[in-house]
Amino acid sequence: MPAINLHPRLLADSVAIIMLDLCEVRLQTDANYPWLILVPQRASIRHIHRLSDTDQQLLARETAFVAERFESFTEANNINVAALGNMVPQLHIHIVARFKGDAAWPGPIWGIVPRKDYNTKVMEQLVADLKLALT
Repeated sequence: MPAINLHPRLLADSVAIIMLDLCEVRLQTDANYPWLILVPQRASIRHIHRLSDTDQQLLARETAFVAERFESFTEANNINVAALGNMVPQLHIHIVARFKGDAAWPGPIWGIVPRKDYNTKVMEQLVADLKLALT
């Protein structure tokens, strides 16, 4: 399946990890929180209900698969899954590992602390480790 064009904000704020049957899995590059993004490879789709029935089912399976593997990988206290399209109109699913005592616990992560970039070597190792965890 050829990759679709990513919204500029997704492209700027995340890096590719792996391609599943429907979604590209990306690492959000804000190091404050372990955070993955699933981007269904369907052009011009903004909402889940606009996907075909088959793609909706596949999205649900891939979201559950990634969330389960990410929970195990991070040993998180909680895994948050959300589809928000207010800032980025391209359909994407956030999967965020949350920990008691993180900067925003127990509230939402958006706008609580300034963005923190990963060290390049740390991010490269994290991407490699996540590829293994998601394969």
